[in-house]
Amino acid sequence: MIKFNGKTKQVKEYTSCFKQIIKQIVKEHHFQVGSINYVIVSDEKILEINNEALKHDYYTDIITFDYSEGKTLEGEIYISVDRVIDNAQKYNEKFHVELSRVVFHGILHMVGYKDKTKKESEKMREMEKTYITQFLKTFHVEQ
Repeated sequence: MIKFNGKTKQVKEYTSCFKQIIKQIVKEHHFQVGSINYVIVSDEKILEINNEALKHDYYTDIITFDYSEGKTLEGEIYISVDRVIDNAQKYNEKFHVELSRVVFHGILHMVGYKDKTKKESEKMREMEKTYITQFLKTFHVEQ
């Protein structure tokens, strides 16, 4: 089951589309959906989580907690809607495109993609772009 909690108005209109693409990512990488919980939070909440869980004292757009066992994906993905808004402005991107990047980034981590090295990060960005393009085309979302 894929759930989105703490949804804002901006996020609600895209959740059913996101769920379909997430299911596609999971299937293409030979996993099954267990319980994946996306939690939309504020900057302050994500900073608190980052401090407590990871001992990082900075804002981030996403934190993924992967509790998967075997081929069944289980986890919590926290997304700061404030960071998504700021990053969309910073990179001159539409909100829904930046949001989709972060949503897909979290599930890509869960299916095995990393982003610690330059090479890993490049592959992660390539995969994000692939699924963002799919999201925009499939659901006729404004680009």
